[in-house]
Amino acid sequence: MTLPHTVLYMAQESLEQPIGVKQLAETQSVSPTYLSKILTKLAKEGIVRSVSGVNGGYTLTSYWEELSFLDIIQAIEGKASIFEDCLYQHEDCEIKQVMLIAEEKLEQELRERKIVALVKK
Repeated sequence: MTLPHTVLYMAQESLEQPIGVKQLAETQSVSPTYLSKILTKLAKEGIVRSVSGVNGGYTLTSYWEELSFLDIIQAIEGKASIFEDCLYQHEDCEIKQVMLIAEEKLEQELRERKIVALVKK
């Protein structure tokens, strides 16, 4: 998954100097066009900020130390349930209940895990 890797790289490499899309894309072996779209979404959500000009690129915003994995993923994917398209939409669907419990546990784990913890390792 590119999202947390991008944010982690930015936190480890430079908090003051902008990092260009091309450099970020090369470190992760992804297309600059693809990564540019991701960074635009992250900027819209206030996770990164875009800096124009010759030495421009992207930097993390000042609250980056508070970012959880869930914050980053939801900035790109949205907050809709990953099991929203369950074939059985009625409340007493046992499969739906299992999936919703699993999703709650996943979100809790991602909410508790902060990017800053990986930077400090």
